[in-house]
Amino acid sequence: MSVISAENLDLVFQTDDGPVQALSAIDLDIEKGEFVSLIGPSGCGKTTLLRVIADLETPTGGTITVNGMTPGEAREKRAYGYVFQASALFPWRTIAANIALPLEVMGIDRAERERRIEDNLALVDLSGFGNRFPWQLSGGMQQRASIARALAVQPDMLLMDEPFGALDEIVRDHLNEELLKLWAKTGKTVVFVTHSIPEAVFLSTRIVVMSPRPGRIHEIVNCDLGPDRPLDIRDTPEFLAIAHRVRDGLRAGHGYD
Repeated sequence: MSVISAENLDLVFQTDDGPVQALSAIDLDIEKGEFVSLIGPSGCGKTTLLRVIADLETPTGGTITVNGMTPGEAREKRAYGYVFQASALFPWRTIAANIALPLEVMGIDRAERERRIEDNLALVDLSGFGNRFPWQLSGGMQQRASIARALAVQPDMLLMDEPFGALDEIVRDHLNEELLKLWAKTGKTVVFVTHSIPEAVFLSTRIVVMSPRPGRIHEIVNCDLGPDRPLDIRDTPEFLAIAHRVRDGLRAGHGYD
């Protein structure tokens, strides 16, 4: 069953310098439980497409459904959790209080809020850090806290916009491993924006290669590496072959030979 389905999707922004076409003729179906990465150069529409799925941008043509509903209806039903490039935690709230915020908005009672906070802190390996403030945590720990906050609303899917892009390589590798474990444990559908070919290949079941503006899907690459992916899988011929195909797709999308 497709949890996200886009057909002939267009988005044109109106600017002072005239219309700018950000997305053009996007056709994409994402099945329940998939981990799909969107990759492409800056300005190719990766984040814009993610924001359309999240009802943060409105398409100007074509159709899109999320769990069989419009993106707006899916947002109202808390069908997804959104993880931004920066952790977006409120510095005056503890980690537990940051995770509680969307639950407070939803009217969840105190006992249930506390249960979800503890469960999701444990899920991202932050048990015992609920009373800390964001500035007391490392950047990687802050991003894990933001993932816990997104999961606390019990969404069907996670939409993740380059959540590890600002972190150093060692921390990023560790969080990639942790995210794979989290995905395997929860069975959530994940849509993940990245600029990194190794990250996309390591995490994904499919990789959507996008071309520069107007953003189009150049190619969709299957990533059949199985569920057990230690970091050293990146040195295997199978991994390198997929990475090479994605790189070729990115170059072809740019019009390079």
